[in-house]
Amino acid sequence: MRREPVESSAIASIGYAPEMAVLEIEFVGGGQYRYFAVPPSIHRALMDADSVGQAFITLIRDRYPTERIE
Repeated sequence: MRREPVESSAIASIGYAPEMAVLEIEFVGGGQYRYFAVPPSIHRALMDADSVGQAFITLIRDRYPTERIE
């Protein structure tokens, strides 16, 4: 999955596969995770947020099934 760099002190890049509703996040610290069953509206809200890191905490963390990929 192709990820886009984002401006955040916590998140380096974000990718999304709408056909599978899978979100990938690469953190600045090096961890990469997949989040499953993420609706397109949540991905868009994350990408449009003034603070991507805060939006991640509010909208995604601990809300969707997760898999560490690296």
